[in-house]
Amino acid sequence: MTPGHQQPLKLPDELAHIIAAFTPSNPSDDRSKAYLVLSAFCQGVRQSNSSQQSDGIDPATRALVKVFSPFILQRLEETNENDVIVGASFLTALFQVDWQAAASIFQQETVLELIIDSVELKPSIQLSVQVAHLLGQASGYKPSRLAFSPEAITWLEHARNSKDSALRAAAAIAAIKLAKGSVADASTDPLSPNNDSKSTNVDGLAQVMKELVIGNDSDTSSLADAVEGLAYMSIDPTVKEDISRDTILLKRLFSLVPKRKSGGAPDSSSTILYGILVIITNICSYRPQLTEEQKQMEKLRKMAKNSGTETADVLEKDDKVKGRVKRVVGAGAMEVIALAASQTDTVGVRVSIGTALLDIVTDKENRGKVLQHGGAKILMGLIKKATSPHATKGNNTPLDIVHLQPIHALAKLAITASPVQVFGPNVGAIYDAIRPLSVMIQHSSATQLQRFEGLMALTNLASASPDTASRIAGSEGLLNKVEMLSLDDHPMIQRAAVELICNLVVGSDQIFEKYATSKTKLQIFVALSDAEDIGTRLASSGALATLLSSPSACNELLSLQLDRHRVLPVLTQLIDPSVIPGEEAESHPGLVHRGVVCARQFMLGISEKENREQMCKEAKEAGLVDALSNVVQDKKTDLEAVGVALEVLKYLGNSRHK
Repeated sequence: MTPGHQQPLKLPDELAHIIAAFTPSNPSDDRSKAYLVLSAFCQGVRQSNSSQQSDGIDPATRALVKVFSPFILQRLEETNENDVIVGASFLTALFQVDWQAAASIFQQETVLELIIDSVELKPSIQLSVQVAHLLGQASGYKPSRLAFSPEAITWLEHARNSKDSALRAAAAIAAIKLAKGSVADASTDPLSPNNDSKSTNVDGLAQVMKELVIGNDSDTSSLADAVEGLAYMSIDPTVKEDISRDTILLKRLFSLVPKRKSGGAPDSSSTILYGILVIITNICSYRPQLTEEQKQMEKLRKMAKNSGTETADVLEKDDKVKGRVKRVVGAGAMEVIALAASQTDTVGVRVSIGTALLDIVTDKENRGKVLQHGGAKILMGLIKKATSPHATKGNNTPLDIVHLQPIHALAKLAITASPVQVFGPNVGAIYDAIRPLSVMIQHSSATQLQRFEGLMALTNLASASPDTASRIAGSEGLLNKVEMLSLDDHPMIQRAAVELICNLVVGSDQIFEKYATSKTKLQIFVALSDAEDIGTRLASSGALATLLSSPSACNELLSLQLDRHRVLPVLTQLIDPSVIPGEEAESHPGLVHRGVVCARQFMLGISEKENREQMCKEAKEAGLVDALSNVVQDKKTDLEAVGVALEVLKYLGNSRHK
């Protein structure tokens, strides 16, 4: 039956059986199928009720509550324990499938009262564990957190001290989520007092979670709760530092990763896997780079806090994070990530893997280990799943910002080693990397660091082969973006953009011809050859030296010199700045070599006598002759540059006497 607007929504007879399908006594396969059926039904209701919400509740949520609430209340009102377990387990499952509907039911006046009464009147372990799981799910969402009563919180406190490991774990994770969620609620509500006392309720819970993980060999349900609890608590700097130093705990955690792909339902194995990945991600997480305004706000925040927060701030410094990453990688984190990537296809797992790998490869020392464990292949798999054939087109790409993280991690790997070492001998893998790197550079939300390292990665790839360079040059919208970035205010981005263009000029005949015949583009190279940044000058003058092997480029540059008279002074500056009045900079070997090659290509490429004579005159006036003479006389200059300089001097001398 398809739910609609014209008649009251009812739960189909064939679906009524799933109300009792989520109890722990049912086989795992049956629960998995029930999750799929429940999810499909809820999605169908939401698709059929897509109108605007009213009274703060959307029509789909209201419809689902109307259907499920009577069934749940009917079970919770019974005195039979099995009925209560059915009602509580179904509401727990509904939180995992459609939390809005579940939270609305949980907030109803009698629901929580019935639940707490049931465990106070019939406190069996099975029922208590199921109620603790339900409270744990409800603790994850603000609307249902607000419905928690003092009696529910008191019961959780008692359950945390139970001798039963499953109940202790389930109650502890509920307490953690409730405490952290309550603090988050207070921080986002300007009218709510910042009650730090709630956060102290979780003191010692990390140790409880650790003991449950290390000492539990059979109960996968309590293990899943303990891992989830550690995942929540590993956000705290002191906890993540402690976990990273606990070799026994890490070894145990990593051994829990399932060795085969789990089913579609949110069972214990998938929960454990995701929890372990979140722990790795949190431990390896670096502090985000702050803007100047954010830095000032951070200073004010620290001033307002007490001195007890200083320890946490110290533990979040880059050197501390670097140490944590090294310890976790040494304990086998990459094996866990590789295994998870091969067997799981959920968005949450993919995002966690991409985030963790980005933080891991931030330290260059870890990149070799990441490559050894197939890191580039893992990242390419994540990127492929995050995009579709029509997903990216220039700056209008719909790619989520979070999916830039695996691309950024791939860029860091591509910078580190040769393309073959990163992607293997299959050139197809190199070609596949071009598009996502191009997308990241052009993405409107990309950071300066992402653009810079994306440019560097493509520069490295462009050196792999002429075909690779041509493919990079042909990537949609990329070249225009790179040309804009070559004029960027940030010197590092400008340098990286010019270096990429230089490699494309060398590697691609199409790009060579495009730039060699453009006076405007040659003028930009001349200007950038006089930039303040040495790297930019090296790349620009290198591209200029390559382009001037073309007669077309020589003619365009001659026209530029005749119009603006800036070409020869710039070449002189490259070769020997000391001959220019007021210039105190010293010669740079790389710039000297590029300068003399540019001078040779340019001067010898002039065919008409009148132009030759004019250029010889302007070369003398610009100080080029003196600069070349100094190169010949300087014993430190390499012999190749001396030979080229002599050739230019001979040409200038002969041209003056012709």
